[in-house]
Amino acid sequence: MKKETTFWQGIQRVVVKVGTSTLTHTTGKLNLEQLERLVRELADLRHQDIEVILVTSGAVGAGMGKLGLKEKPKTIPEKQALAAIGQGILMHMYEKLFGEYGEAVAQVLLTREDITNRERYLNARNTLLTLLRLGVVPIINENDTVAFEEIKFGDNDTLASLVAGLIDADLLVLLSDIEGLYTADPRKNSAAQLIKVVEKLTPEIRKLAGKPGTKLGSGGMVTKIQAARIATDSGIPMIVTNGSREGVMRVIMQGENPGTLFLPRDHRINSRKAWIAYASKAEGHLYVDMGAEKALVEKGKSLLPSGVTRVEGDFERGCVLSIMGQTGEIARGIVNYTSSEIKKIMGCQSKEIVKLLGHKDYDEVIHRDNLTLKGYS
Repeated sequence: MKKETTFWQGIQRVVVKVGTSTLTHTTGKLNLEQLERLVRELADLRHQDIEVILVTSGAVGAGMGKLGLKEKPKTIPEKQALAAIGQGILMHMYEKLFGEYGEAVAQVLLTREDITNRERYLNARNTLLTLLRLGVVPIINENDTVAFEEIKFGDNDTLASLVAGLIDADLLVLLSDIEGLYTADPRKNSAAQLIKVVEKLTPEIRKLAGKPGTKLGSGGMVTKIQAARIATDSGIPMIVTNGSREGVMRVIMQGENPGTLFLPRDHRINSRKAWIAYASKAEGHLYVDMGAEKALVEKGKSLLPSGVTRVEGDFERGCVLSIMGQTGEIARGIVNYTSSEIKKIMGCQSKEIVKLLGHKDYDEVIHRDNLTLKGYS
């Protein structure tokens, strides 16, 4: 397949996510052999002038191992305390091991607020790109010590896919405790077969994802499918494979597929629209009539005030809103008017805006350049 074999050419920037199950023993303590092998392989990529961004799990697991705990705690304060203990242990090991190969590392802790806020999103992008330009390996984790449910990514698969889009990566690799996506759960069905290539994320593919896996991890194939959607819609190929395999990164960079390859979509959405689609937080809702829904979905038009039927939420101009059609959310976009202004002009023609508001900055409530359809395809 031409598309499968050609995307490897010219890969210069790789985001690698490693899961808790790969980094730790079942006791929760760090698997030093695995950690050393991973660092050696990533350092070798750096020696080939390939930029590497590592998204790592394992902080809570490392904290559990340090305190001798057998089960992951249930409360957020306990998880945050373990993350605070484990993050230092984890970074100490990474700094020591990368340093043995002459590579510098930098710790970057993120919460969802760093991604959903456009200004902080751009600041994070600039910081990461500067670190890469300086030849440093950014080591990224969710800031579990301060994050609470409303600002959590929830899993590092999602975080890794958002980071890949954030810095325009050429490839995203998710290292897990499973070979890839199977036709059934291989731990329960011996007849399950590995799916080598996923060309499109169909409903059938999504149904193959099971529930989150290990007691130490927070992800599973469900989160990997979600990550694949974000990455491939952003034009970034993604591979899911077993992180315990010897030389796995070398094999991948040689153009082989040791797991499941998710092919990117042909038309890559730009970084602004990708942010609107996946990273932003909706501050309110606009409900539209059938005519407006058809214009948005089928014709790629902007949202005009005449098509708005209801406004929910209190928001300012520049906020991201969820656009609701007849059966649910159909799009997201950056709004040109405040909630109170839209309530005055909804259902009216654009030429009436000046009379109703006393000014008219835009003909559109949301311009098509600042709007992304649900499904983003």
